[in-house]
Amino acid sequence: MSEFGERVEGFLTDYFRCYPVAATAIGNHDHDGEWPDLTRAGREARLELIADWEIRLRAIPEVGLSPDERIDREHLLAELAALHFDEAELREWAWDPLSYVYLMGGGIFPLLARDFAPLAVRLTSVAARLERMHTIIDAAKDGLGRLNAQPVSALHLEMAIRQLPGVSSLARDALSQAREAAPDDQAVAALLPRLEKAVELAEAGVTAYGRWLKSDMAPRSHGEGRLGRDLFARKLRHTFRSGLTDEEILAQARHEYDVVRAEMIRLARRLWKVWVPGEPIPTAARVGSQEAADQKVVAMVTAAIGRDHHSPGDLVEFCRESYRDIVAFCRRKKLIAVPDEPLEIDWTPPFLREYASAMLDSPGPLDKGQKAFFFMTPPPDDWKPQQVESYLAEENDRQLILTTIHEGMPGHYLQLVYSNRCPSLVRAVFGSGVFIEGWAVYITQVMMDSGYRASDQALRLIHWKFYLRAIINALLDVGIHAGSMTEAEAMELMVRGGFQEEAEARRKWDRARLTATQLSTYFVGSMEMWKLERERRERLAEASSDPRGAGAVPEPRVVGGLGRTPGFSYKEHLESLIAHGSPPIPLVRRILLGDQPGAAAASSRASRR
Repeated sequence: MSEFGERVEGFLTDYFRCYPVAATAIGNHDHDGEWPDLTRAGREARLELIADWEIRLRAIPEVGLSPDERIDREHLLAELAALHFDEAELREWAWDPLSYVYLMGGGIFPLLARDFAPLAVRLTSVAARLERMHTIIDAAKDGLGRLNAQPVSALHLEMAIRQLPGVSSLARDALSQAREAAPDDQAVAALLPRLEKAVELAEAGVTAYGRWLKSDMAPRSHGEGRLGRDLFARKLRHTFRSGLTDEEILAQARHEYDVVRAEMIRLARRLWKVWVPGEPIPTAARVGSQEAADQKVVAMVTAAIGRDHHSPGDLVEFCRESYRDIVAFCRRKKLIAVPDEPLEIDWTPPFLREYASAMLDSPGPLDKGQKAFFFMTPPPDDWKPQQVESYLAEENDRQLILTTIHEGMPGHYLQLVYSNRCPSLVRAVFGSGVFIEGWAVYITQVMMDSGYRASDQALRLIHWKFYLRAIINALLDVGIHAGSMTEAEAMELMVRGGFQEEAEARRKWDRARLTATQLSTYFVGSMEMWKLERERRERLAEASSDPRGAGAVPEPRVVGGLGRTPGFSYKEHLESLIAHGSPPIPLVRRILLGDQPGAAAASSRASRR
């Protein structure tokens, strides 16, 4: 092992020890019974560790590093900077009660969901974490509200109270698994008394914590969860690992917003007679202006398509059917190699249901052979019939097909399978959300361009609506956290601007305030991937015998749709793109194009001028 490899191994050992829940997710199970130390002493120890490892990594002479090691070191140094930012500047421990719920749920769920070890071994770790869950609750009580400059967010508190019972349900699920297995498993039977006490202790602690949040913390929670422009800008640098600014994101998103809406208007007018039969098409003369007419055409056609949906209980099975059809298409077209790693499509665990309507939970790179989960979130049980119908209209059959591409194949599931195979542990372990989310948006467009269900123009229209949602996500993210966007403005942007159902829009308004920078990753990541594809096409065209050179690559009317390019193969491009883990896109650019540091940022700035 090289000196750099030894340093990486040493760093990961320390990282797994300090961040044991993250270690479990990654697939290192040396600390599965432990929680991170969330006390002030624990935070200070992590900051010292981060500073020490930065010094040790920078001390390695660059001349002795291979090109891959240089990229890995740069990636690790950026990760260390991001960890420092989270601990010392973002400080969610002081204002975000929901982060503690996610930590508790995330510490238990993978131990129950994945059979990486015998059940008795995994339940022993569950028991250990449940027995010490009070340390997380004590840290929450001690930390929340500590910083006057960052008051506790009322929305995060509300969502924490709502999702906290999901942690108790995980504890009860562990007990159910143990009781079911105990008659045939002596090790589980021997563990059962300890687990029963641990569950009782944890449930009592969670219940008391919920009362404390309602009675003690709620009256003191006056924050909105908005980061503010300065903190948002600093977080943006760590999310995107580039010099991209909020102004640049807004400029790109506004341009794409106009282009995609124009395409939706064109398609909706063609589909009017099919989906709104017998109704006269709106005209400027009838409704007062061409803008109003266009708005009504798209709204009515997409609403009609939205009424073509399954019942709530059938959503998961429909996604399973769609997945099989998508896989068959990818194999038939030889678009990209289909992996054999298992994928299970099921309902979202209760403690995660406020986060998104669908998500992909992938095994860590060290958990070999374990299944990935594609989760669908059902409408809440306490919703009124009109709210449920609004939700189902948004998650209509065609939207669920697109969601299955995005979350499953060839979206997150496939990309993360490839990522986990990457020989660079650094790039596999520390994934960039910009790369991961950008890929899922980008590959959905590639599927459309490759002819998936090409005869279904209603699917194409809903695809553009789905892509418009990614654009609007970025506008919401920047507008809320770096600006002063109101709920009314956000709802107008989503419902009227993005043709979204009100139920979906209200969930997104909450999600946009619960997160920061994450909602921008979809749009920005996909745009960066299209820039990378375009440059690869242009270089191949220049090297070919085509007299047009780079001019063989056309300017698209909307994103994608680049057609054929001499020497360019989607299979080769896609598989090479995801063969290097999930690093920030500027690093992928260096790997694929051989650019030097800074070249990607300069090219990106030039393309936006």
